[in-house]
Amino acid sequence: MRSARVLITGIGGIGGVNFVNALRLAERQVDLRLYLVGTDHNPYYIHFANVDARYRTPRHDDPTFLSTLLDIIKRHGIEFLHPHPSVDANVVASNRGLFDSINVRAYLPSPESIAPPDKALIADKMIKAGVPAPRTMSIKVLDDIDEAFSRLGSPLWIRARRGAGGRLSLRVNNPEEAKLWVRLNVLQSRASIEDFIIQEYLPGRDVAFDSLWYRGGRLITSYARERIEYPFKHISLSGITGTPSVARTISDEEVNKVGVRAVLALDPEPPHGFYSVDLKEDLNGRFRVPRLTVSGTQRHRSGGLSMARAYQDPRYNLAYVYLALGMWDELPWDLPQYDLFPSDHYLIRQMDSGVLLMRGRMVTYGGYYNQLRIGPRL
Repeated sequence: MRSARVLITGIGGIGGVNFVNALRLAERQVDLRLYLVGTDHNPYYIHFANVDARYRTPRHDDPTFLSTLLDIIKRHGIEFLHPHPSVDANVVASNRGLFDSINVRAYLPSPESIAPPDKALIADKMIKAGVPAPRTMSIKVLDDIDEAFSRLGSPLWIRARRGAGGRLSLRVNNPEEAKLWVRLNVLQSRASIEDFIIQEYLPGRDVAFDSLWYRGGRLITSYARERIEYPFKHISLSGITGTPSVARTISDEEVNKVGVRAVLALDPEPPHGFYSVDLKEDLNGRFRVPRLTVSGTQRHRSGGLSMARAYQDPRYNLAYVYLALGMWDELPWDLPQYDLFPSDHYLIRQMDSGVLLMRGRMVTYGGYYNQLRIGPRL
């Protein structure tokens, strides 16, 4: 039986909880024994994860964050460090020598890759590499908004150049709407004028391409999902609130092709870690890349956990694949480079209701449901 002592930061977040649950499922599905230690700075959410020991730690930007992690590592004999939130991963990657010197392993790309992405810079990199991306303009003064509408047309999509979950994003139909949106957020100290960019509005399907890469730029596996509905969309002006509440796995050759090209265009260094590419269809049904996230950590959300549990197939458990590569430099199974998860599986979740995994195609209103529910609430 293999064993590992793993430290996981950010266990209070949804992704952290799912990562821990996926590793616990791996213990039951493969010959594995794990000792899991978790940390988080939130005193409430830290209790959700099923870990053997938990510590409340400072935030990633606190000067004592690293020394606290090192103390926990020494106290528990940690062998592998998984910094789950991107901000934690960036700090750990930037100080990798501290952990290498005490023989603690991690599976992280360069800190430059994990740094909070500037969406204007990403759009520029995509366009220079020939990857389809929305035309984008940075806003330095309010008059730049008038020029954006003159050059890009209408409607447009205004958003913060950094941040996740659709931060400060809104569809705007004319310069007046855009200026009012910027003024409001500046007035209420959420952003400065320079924090905004404005892009072509892409009205089509909203898709994510998630991929795991290993040393030398080797694509281990990937999958794509269409985001169908977001949680609490009725209380968000943009209708986007982060991780979707309903998503459908898809198999699309164009998505795979554009997703890989986007990852390779991001950084001159070979990709190593988890990369998530946002794609949206334009008016002509062509996919473009408005955003690309490099967390350095697993981005499988609930998908890998739900699939592995519903089908009782550990090959779907991306958290375990990631651990096996990072801890033992071994890929436990041969995996397809594309379309790891079967198509037309709906991942459905909402607060306090668990997660449902359904297979089939949704029918129009007034019809009947013919999906096969392939698992209990997960």
